[in-house]
Amino acid sequence: MMRPATVVFNGDLGSGKSTVSMMLAQRLGVRRVSIGDLYRGMAADHGMSALQFNLHSELDDKIDHDIDQLQHDIAVSGERLVVDSRLAWHFFADALKVHLITDPVVAARRVLGRTGDPVENYRSVEEARHQLAKRSDSERQRFLSRYGVDKTRLRNYDVVCDTTRAAPEQVVERILEALETSTGALSPTTLHLDPGRVHRTAATEGDGEIVVRQDGADFVAVRGNRRLSAALRAGETLTPMVLAPVL
Repeated sequence: MMRPATVVFNGDLGSGKSTVSMMLAQRLGVRRVSIGDLYRGMAADHGMSALQFNLHSELDDKIDHDIDQLQHDIAVSGERLVVDSRLAWHFFADALKVHLITDPVVAARRVLGRTGDPVENYRSVEEARHQLAKRSDSERQRFLSRYGVDKTRLRNYDVVCDTTRAAPEQVVERILEALETSTGALSPTTLHLDPGRVHRTAATEGDGEIVVRQDGADFVAVRGNRRLSAALRAGETLTPMVLAPVL
């Protein structure tokens, strides 16, 4: 099968989607489309914060309908793109689907460090963390209700990268590797996680691959303690891991 022509991004708020997607588009020499930029512009036009606009969107179907139609039109255009959107993975069936995650406190610090943004403007790291969590949950509930899909389900994506400590260039390289080796066929989700965020248990012995299960914003190792320990000692920021089967 042909390799995917388009790469689509979803990810945690403050995970660096804009930076990584812009760098990837430049490396690939293709156009980048940001539905998030469009959405934030719509929020500003309404004089609302991003969270307020999310809540407003729960009551007004037309907002999501207009954005959905835009994404559908882009998806069927046939143009090779990099698309930054929280639902592009749902609309672009043949794309490489990338999901970025990060530690919630790190995400809050990044968002707090943005200046001159009237849509996302917080007074402290704790306020930013709290508001980002509320906004993310509002989106999740809206997507579940309207589309029957859960954006936090990692198996929706081809590649998951943890940007907590990894440089954007490292994340781009992992995505390019996945794009180069992808055949377009269905395959297990590839995880590249920060080993420092993976909790170890007594049951994680073994020399082979690191197998993890998701626990909210964190991960718990179920196998591969020796490899995980080696990754920590080596100071790795992105370590290949495998998502444990759902029981």
